[in-house]
Amino acid sequence: MAQAKESGHPIVVRSLLTGMRHAERSLEIAELTVKHRDEAIAGYDIAGAEDGFAPTLHLPAFEHLRKNNMHFTIHAGEAFGLPSIWEAVQLCGAERIGHGVRLIDDLSVDGNAIDVSAKPVAQWSQAECDAVGAGSLASYIRDRRIALEMCPSSNLQTAAGGATTIASHPITLFHRLGFRVTLNPDNRLVSGTTMSREMQLLADEAGWGLDDFERVTVNAMRSAFLPYAQRKAILDEQIVPGYAAARNG
Repeated sequence: MAQAKESGHPIVVRSLLTGMRHAERSLEIAELTVKHRDEAIAGYDIAGAEDGFAPTLHLPAFEHLRKNNMHFTIHAGEAFGLPSIWEAVQLCGAERIGHGVRLIDDLSVDGNAIDVSAKPVAQWSQAECDAVGAGSLASYIRDRRIALEMCPSSNLQTAAGGATTIASHPITLFHRLGFRVTLNPDNRLVSGTTMSREMQLLADEAGWGLDDFERVTVNAMRSAFLPYAQRKAILDEQIVPGYAAARNG
């Protein structure tokens, strides 16, 4: 970070305080999030075992955050399906969804469920993408621009969303259907990955190019838990010029 600052590219770090679904300290951590909001704490997250630990078990924490105008995201739709995502959005008020790959269960073609393993999404034509119908929950999430924090390598390890390869991972379908997709490593240690590696995998195995990566990077900044002026400055001064320079070699 010191080298980045010296070169004129300072790195600004903000943290999310995280509660665990299986524990009973979510409200305490939410209170700490609000208390330290001016000390590099950008927001709140809740993670851990999803099946059997509904997000509504932690409603007091989310209510405290909302009353204090604090941002939060909720892991949902990884190890459990649509009910988990629905609760996170409609009952808890999540601004972003961690993973969300099981939202594919609310997409269909001619009323039939989508099997991403049958034909990798990377091989779908535009006409095949245009034929996909979205249910009410998926439509609501897309229309409201609720960000999906998608993590391809991690999801392959947990078999989330039915994907067995990067090429068949639902991230490409959601991206092509206009959802506010963001790209994430989830974790760097367990998955043995980085953001650069995730991008390279999508480029090599799912056919992503600069336009795709720019869009998900812009999506991430638009949904970042930062003040508008800071987000706009990063977009205008770093992200957009950076991709323009990449296109020019």
